[in-house]
Amino acid sequence: MNSLMLVGGGHASDPRFTDPLLPHLLAALAECGQGARIELCVSFIRQSGLLLLREALQQAQARGAHLRVITSDYLDVTQPVALRELLKLDPARTTALVYQSAGNRGFHLKSYLFVRQHCSHHLCGRAFVGSSNISAAALNDSLEWNWSLTVDDSPCVEAQQSLQQLMTQVELLARDPRVVPLTHRWIDAYLARYQQSSLRELRALTGDKTKDAEALRERPMPNKVQLDALAALHATRNAGYQRGLVVMATGLGKTWLAAFDVHQMQAARLLFVAHREEILTQARATFQRLSPSARIGLYQGEQQEDVDWLFASIQTLGKGRHLLRFAPDHFDYIVVDEFHHAASPSYRRLLDHFQPRFLLGLTATPDRTDQADILALCDNNQVFECYLAEAIEQHFLVPLVYHGILDDTIDYAALPWRNGQFDPDALEHAFASQRRAQHALHQWQKLGQQRTLAFCISIRHAEFMAQCFTAAGVRAMAIHAQSSLDRTWVLKQLEAGELDIIFSVDLFNEGTDLPAIDTILMLRPTESRIVFLQQLGRGLRLHPGKERLQVIDLVGNHKACLGKPILLEQQLTYRHGVHGEPVLAPGCFINLDPALLPMLDRLNATRRPPLLQTYRELKEQFGYRPTAHQVWQSMQVNQLEFDTRAFGGWFALVAQEGDLDATSEQVWQQLREFLHLAVETTQLAKSFKLILLQALLELDGLRSPPTLAELASHSRYLLERHPRLLKLDLPDPQQQLAADSASWLRYWRNNPIKHTTGENNAARRRYWF
Repeated sequence: MNSLMLVGGGHASDPRFTDPLLPHLLAALAECGQGARIELCVSFIRQSGLLLLREALQQAQARGAHLRVITSDYLDVTQPVALRELLKLDPARTTALVYQSAGNRGFHLKSYLFVRQHCSHHLCGRAFVGSSNISAAALNDSLEWNWSLTVDDSPCVEAQQSLQQLMTQVELLARDPRVVPLTHRWIDAYLARYQQSSLRELRALTGDKTKDAEALRERPMPNKVQLDALAALHATRNAGYQRGLVVMATGLGKTWLAAFDVHQMQAARLLFVAHREEILTQARATFQRLSPSARIGLYQGEQQEDVDWLFASIQTLGKGRHLLRFAPDHFDYIVVDEFHHAASPSYRRLLDHFQPRFLLGLTATPDRTDQADILALCDNNQVFECYLAEAIEQHFLVPLVYHGILDDTIDYAALPWRNGQFDPDALEHAFASQRRAQHALHQWQKLGQQRTLAFCISIRHAEFMAQCFTAAGVRAMAIHAQSSLDRTWVLKQLEAGELDIIFSVDLFNEGTDLPAIDTILMLRPTESRIVFLQQLGRGLRLHPGKERLQVIDLVGNHKACLGKPILLEQQLTYRHGVHGEPVLAPGCFINLDPALLPMLDRLNATRRPPLLQTYRELKEQFGYRPTAHQVWQSMQVNQLEFDTRAFGGWFALVAQEGDLDATSEQVWQQLREFLHLAVETTQLAKSFKLILLQALLELDGLRSPPTLAELASHSRYLLERHPRLLKLDLPDPQQQLAADSASWLRYWRNNPIKHTTGENNAARRRYWF
């Protein structure tokens, strides 16, 4: 008799639910004899549950049944002692496998299959699929729902097909690259992680005080990288820092990290700022999932009094009139996502206005030259970093295989180059050629995998490429800001295998999760290192059946194209060999067309420029003049000395290059002595003089002079944001003074203010205030 029934779980003590799963499993095991297959696929195995099944499993094996178990390390809930117990079963009749979740890939299977072949060759057996893991509570006591399918010798095609479908899925799972054999060596490595994942830490992170350990572990939990970052964030706040930058490669869960840290700090009022609607939507969902009871809202121009956690776009909140609706200390915790944008004026206004207990900047783009400027906005406090190579090496991202293909269809050197980029119209015209499209199609057919995202230079280019690929029988579609197609629907079509390739224009550079993408086709030069790394990040996330990301890049004869393989080598190198040679992260390869090598050699020969050349190259790269910090950082990377004396100082160099506008030129002419002597070359025994100048600037003191009390109070606030300087430069008694106290005002007036203004000083020195 074929049947489908619900096993409701429960215990005899509860008269409403008295149908636990354990008796059903034991009955099914008793029916397993010679040739039977027992397939157990469960998220977690606890010793308490395995001991209830062990004797019945051993008896079934003695009768000739074969057992296969697939469990997981998801959330580190499976007990190592239970895994050791599994390995004690008959090795000739036991296959034990473990799904490695890499800390952030969910594994929620709970299925039990008992299959035998009937004499009439019909497939027979029983299957249970539902909510029960292998634990004493789940098998004997808890309220659980499990569907039970029984297939006997009656020729019911639908029932047999259902059982066969379950068996097919088990086989697919067993062949997944993340499923590995369970060995004592694997358990040894897992044991270290398991012991670190204490319930005390979990409760601290989630704020959950439940006594049910397994229920607590079912909550979203941080992966290993996030745990390390959370520890670093906790330590930096204990050290007194109020701002910090975290750099984590795309795919490691920066938004989840922020949500966990908000819980860790127990912040009551949160502000989450981003520049794109997709980022805000995903972030709100993440925070709400971790905290279902939190009152979360989206700022749309009106202050929401009934909201604790506010999510806002910088385009709205970055305007002065909106900022003034909030007191500087209104929020306990502020998260600024994609922090590499924070140097823009709208972000600077927001950062200057708010004074939260802690501000977290998040970015995935480790462009150290540009980052030098944004790091200052986090008080030069980089709390934690986990770059691309490390993330791949630890199996949080898939390996990357890069193919640099010579694009000989265009002479890039002949294209107009203005303000650090190719002329868009000339580039679009050159790219819209059948010859180049066929070249791209040929390389994609040779190297591409199943789901491809292609980056194009313009809407016209994307539409043109989609037409060319479609004409060749490829299921292709173009999507961009002006297309009428729903973006979410197109992505689902690609993930489902209904599309082969999407041609895009800048829509998916950042902030969108596309884990199914396994091939990136780069059909445009990318002058920005940040954008290049963001585009790669779209395809690096883990996904079932995905072993690697293939990157197909058409590389032209221009430095804007040739810099990408060099940058990629830097990002994928996670250690160096005995002779100093770079060793790429496991599974990663950089393959270059031999014709590109002479071009790269010529580019490498000019990669260590002097100061002026560095300045000019960065200006061309950024599209605006670099700051002194950016030039200094770039020269530090290249082990060159930053020395402006030959030019008469930094601003003299900038003026010489013609990069001061009319107003700046006027200021420079009037205050050049002050800028050079009092700022750039002044002698500093302590940080006080620069802290005072920064306070003056942040208070807009050059246009509207603040009172001495205001200046002293804000200077104290800046010192407290730099706890290392506070401890280094302030005597112990002054470290305890309140910012608004008369003692602090007296101390600050008698030190940097006095020495900066020349008050009560008989020495003949030039003072500026």
